[in-house]
Formats: sequence, structure tokens, C-alpha cells
Amino acid sequence: MSSDLNSPFRTKTVEQSIRDTEEPEHALRKSLSAWDLTVFGVGVIIGTGIFVLTGIAARNNAGPATALSFVVSGVVCALAALCYAEFASTVPVAGSAYTFAYASIGELPAWIIGWDLVLEFALGTAVVAVGWSGYVRHLMHTNLGWDMPVALSGPDAGGHFDLLAFLLVLVLTAILVVGTKLSARITAVVVAIKVTVVLLVIIAGAFFIKADNYSPFIPPAKPQPGGSGWTAPLVQLIFGFQPTNFGVMGIFTAASLVFFAFIGFDVVATAAEETKNPQRDMPRGILGSLLICTLLYVAVTIVVTGMQYYADMSPTAPLAEAFKSVNQPFFSGAISLGAAVGLITVSMILLLGQTRVFFAMSRDGLLPRTFSVTHPKYRTPYRATLLLGGIIAIVAGFTSLEKLAELVNIGTLFAFVVVALGVIILRRTRPDLHRSFRTPWVPVVPILSIAASLWLMLNLPAETWARFAIWMVIGFVVYFFYGRGHSRLGRSGQDAEY
Repeated sequence: MSSDLNSPFRTKTVEQSIRDTEEPEHALRKSLSAWDLTVFGVGVIIGTGIFVLTGIAARNNAGPATALSFVVSGVVCALAALCYAEFASTVPVAGSAYTFAYASIGELPAWIIGWDLVLEFALGTAVVAVGWSGYVRHLMHTNLGWDMPVALSGPDAGGHFDLLAFLLVLVLTAILVVGTKLSARITAVVVAIKVTVVLLVIIAGAFFIKADNYSPFIPPAKPQPGGSGWTAPLVQLIFGFQPTNFGVMGIFTAASLVFFAFIGFDVVATAAEETKNPQRDMPRGILGSLLICTLLYVAVTIVVTGMQYYADMSPTAPLAEAFKSVNQPFFSGAISLGAAVGLITVSMILLLGQTRVFFAMSRDGLLPRTFSVTHPKYRTPYRATLLLGGIIAIVAGFTSLEKLAELVNIGTLFAFVVVALGVIILRRTRPDLHRSFRTPWVPVVPILSIAASLWLMLNLPAETWARFAIWMVIGFVVYFFYGRGHSRLGRSGQDAEY
């Protein structure tokens, strides 16, 4: 950290960050409550993870013990959530981990994490939109006998352009331009549908559980085919364990995969600046959505692995196929419909998070300032939203569903490490700050959060690390050729210009 304005590790004080939110041309409307934030969190958390990854993790990695994998991932997220809650209530500014890093670690680390989040949220939005398109095409074919022209069905269906995914992103972009309150109302309706579907799985599925399907609860360990690239020997060297499928270590391998199912509570933090009472409501929204979803995930996993033997589970639609396996087609159809509806909010909230990070970086001058201008009526970052929404819509139109979870997981875990480190640093550098929510047992909880996040990162494939490294190198180049020279903090020369 440095107070030298020429240093790439110069920090932006909390007071400077808050004053930026008071500039009329760059101010966001405060319209969200704790309930809205909780709904946002549940809306983005319950999505692709629970509807898809449950089957993959159970079939390939942990068997019925996948329920424990969700607990492990939930604990990792809970540790990070405690750190996010302190930061979001202390620094109620758009940008999430980017803003927190700027106030504690420095500009360059903040840029890198912001650069990472913009990519991760963009890819997440695009690929989830493609997943939604697939569900909708399936429902149209099954229930109505309608089929999209192959050319407009996307690469996964042998076509060239995914029209449905493209249109979904454009509609969500328009909703976000109009305002976060409208998007919160739409999310509330969709979340009600999704939670109903999840409860349906738990309650109806409980009547079809067969105890034999739980045996063995933790299947015998098997070596991972081909290992995990360079990460396997590294994990063995550091921790003394060889990553495996199944067995006790298989639980952790599965946890690194189903972790994607929890991504979302950190997106809540990007809306801090648009919250009426962030000091009170941000911790409630972040921790509340995480607790609700963890309980639902564990219950769903226990029920589904009890309904169908883990080795027979579908890797693409495990919940729906589990009901098909017990001759309950009505429930199977209802789950497919709920999944299709639910993915809408996942895309919308990921897009919301991305635009807010981009907005915060633009307002700081690290990206062109024109993208931080807010709409005169709706008080939303409409220029950034329109730009990013248009780009993501095009990407979604030409994107194939591959490596969805891994594309997003490593960036989110990296953000968790930065936020936890930032809590420790800011406690030392600014003990005078008013903290309406304080992470307990600092530095123990942040250190545990860092260690747990790094552990899950080491369980991700080597190609994911390579992709992450390439994007980070590009980020360094952009920062030193543009961001550093245009930074408001670097060019101000004095605090008065804020």
C-alpha cells in the first residue's frame, strides 16, 4: 500500500470512494432494501448449479456424499461472506471486490480483480443465456411440437447463431437500463417460482427415496483420470493428499465444482451503492441469501441421490431425470420449466454485477469516464449497460456451452482471496472507520477464507489456470498503457479534487 500518487499501489480512501457517489452525473439511485438484496442473492445462486452440477458431481466425484460437498462449499462461501459483509457495509460503493481492493490493497490489485470480474460476469451471463435457450427449445419441442430453425439454434444444436440467447440478453439489458428496482420486482417473481420448484423436489422427492441408493454414502476412492494437470502434484506436495474422485478427497474435488452453485452472494455486494441502508441491509442480504441456498442445496442433494443411484444420474438434467426414473413425468416437466425460468434471473443479476464493476472502474478513470455517466431519469449506468449488454448478446449468440463452471469459479475464488486480505489490511490501516458489521475473529476468519479459497482453486483443472493467467497478463498491459495514466487518483495530485 502506498500514499504516493505515482505508485501503482496507491490506495483510494473510503471517504474518497463515498464522495464519488455524491457526484450528480455519476450517482446511482438508492432503491434497494434488505429483502431486495436477499432476493437478488437467491435469484442468482439458485440456477445452473443446483439444476445441473448436482448430477455431474454425484456421478463423477462424490456420490451421495455430494451433500457434504455442498456443505464444504457453503462453509468456504460463508467465510468469504463475513468479509464481504464488513466491506460492503463500510464501503457502500458499486464495484464489490474491485472497490474493496482499491480502498485497502491498492490500485493495481483493484484493477486486476475488476478486470477479472468483468470477464467472469460476462462469460457467466452469456453462457447461462445459452443454457436458458437450450431449456426453452427443449420445452417448445416437447410440449408444443415447435422447433427453432437449426441455423438459429446455436452451435450446440448444430446451428450458427443462438437467436433466443441473443434476444434474452437484449431484453435483460433494457430492464437494467430502466432501473434496479424494476429488475428486483421481476427477480422476486422468478425467485418465487424457482424456490417453489426446489421445494417441490424436496417434498415430492422425499416419498421416492430408497435407502439402498445411499450405499455406499462415500464411494471408494478412484484416481482422477489423467490427474489434474500440474495442480495434482502441487496439492500432494503442499497438503500431502492426492486429489481423487470419490472417497473423502472426492468430496473436496466435488466441492470445487459445485462451488459454482453458490456464486451470486458476491454479486449482491456490487449493488451496495443502490441500497437504501447499506450499513444494515448489505450484511443481511449477503448472509441471508447464502444461508437459505445452502439449506436448500443440501436438502435437494440428499433427496435426489436417494431417489436415483448416483452412477445412473443425468449429467445434464439430474433433478428432472430423477423424477423420470421413478415414473413421475409431471414433476419432471415442472422442474424443467422452473429451470428455464430460473436461468433468466441468473443472467440478469450477473449482467447487473458486471455493469456495476465496469461503472466503478470507469468512474475512477481506469476505463473511459463516459461509461460512468448515469441516465438523467433512471439513474442507472446506461452507457455501460448498453455497451456490455450488446457485446454479451453477440457473444451469447455464438457461444457453445463448454466449461461453464470452471470459467467463472477461479475468478470468483480469486476475488474471495482479495477481499479477505483487504479486511485484514484495512483493520490495521484504518482502525478508526465505523464498521456497522464486523467480521468476527479477525484475522483468523479472513485467513481461513484465503486458505479455503486457494484450496478449491488448486482443485480446478490446469487449463482453467492457464486461461486465467492469460487474461490477467492482458489486464496488466491495459492497465499500464491506459488505466495508470488516466486514473483520477493518480492525476488528482490532491484530495481536494475529489
